Amino acid sequence: MTDNLTLGDRLRIARRTRKLSAAQLATKVAISPSYVQKLESGARKAAPSLVLALANALHFGPEVLTGQPYYGEPEAEDGVHAVIPELRRLLLCYDSPDELEIAPRGLPVLASEVDQVSALRRDARYAPMGPLLPSIIAELTHVALGAQDREQRQAYWHLVRAYRAVNSLAHKMGHHDLSSTALERVRWAADRSGDPLMQVTAGYLVAGAMLRQGAYASARRKLLALRTELERLQPERSYTAEALAVDGALVLKLAVAESRDNNPDGTDGYLREAEEIARLGGNRDSHAYEMSFGPTNIRIHNAHALIDMGDTEQALARLVEWAPSGGEWAPPAATVGERASHHYIDVASAKLVVGDRAGAFGDLQKARKIAPNHTRFHPSVRETIGALLRMDSHPSNELSSFGSWAGL
Repeated sequence: MTDNLTLGDRLRIARRTRKLSAAQLATKVAISPSYVQKLESGARKAAPSLVLALANALHFGPEVLTGQPYYGEPEAEDGVHAVIPELRRLLLCYDSPDELEIAPRGLPVLASEVDQVSALRRDARYAPMGPLLPSIIAELTHVALGAQDREQRQAYWHLVRAYRAVNSLAHKMGHHDLSSTALERVRWAADRSGDPLMQVTAGYLVAGAMLRQGAYASARRKLLALRTELERLQPERSYTAEALAVDGALVLKLAVAESRDNNPDGTDGYLREAEEIARLGGNRDSHAYEMSFGPTNIRIHNAHALIDMGDTEQALARLVEWAPSGGEWAPPAATVGERASHHYIDVASAKLVVGDRAGAFGDLQKARKIAPNHTRFHPSVRETIGALLRMDSHPSNELSSFGSWAGL
């Protein structure tokens, strides 16, 4: 069930399917023909923004180039995809659910389980999270549809969080159609929760999906409109701590939009604004509305933006600059697993570009230790570890074992 093709292999097949030469494709994405050839041969690794640009130019979804979703040995061990069919059914029947065999549990019990799911989501522990979702969503749906007033709004509020977990699981595992459906359910439940900040959060998630599809202008407009709405909700910018965290997350997403659009000045401006918002909040890392906003996430976004724009050397230099006493900066131990593992996956990719193979592999190992499910199914990990294996004529047992674990 695993094709074992590289991104370069899939790019070449897709290009030929569309009957384009390397030069014609290069013109469409504003790179050189030789760069396309290097991507296809595996000599160069494409940043996520370039993968998306190539996919759009070829009129394919990005999953055609990344090969998602991945099955094979990783799925046999982790079983993370097994819950997807049931989640599809539940989200399809969101407003007309199947009858339950027994009455749903009380809202406090379900809310506690959503707390557990949210913690697993933040730490990218998708394998244990997935099986919890169907029963929670089914029961919460019945409570929300059958309750009234405050209890109903609370049920919808927690249902937003459960749908958000489905969105994360589906997106990370490569089920992009389910991810889009989950986002529609997030918006539906948020509108019924009676919580304006939750509605802004729903919009933030939709903007993130727009970025993943290359709709940079649309995402930018949506994020700016959400900030305007947030300012209307918090008169004279007397923001609560939770509103500051939400605003900070919106600004960081704007920085991503600018970096994906290759606008260094715009990216830097939003990162500086995010730092100011963090100072207003006491420079504390916050998880309000599960946004993971604060100094740590700002630095993670700073490095990510530089890598995304191709300035890998500057990104690696920043990590050294931020280190308190030699070495390179690392997210604090308390950083949520999804964010910390994403950082190491990004940095591994950057180190591979500058020829630091040992450093790249070391960072992939750190990501695996923090969030194995996230790491194992991440397209960039597969490309990085695949490149390391191809570059080494006699790979170590450790490197070979990692490649096998990732399904290569």
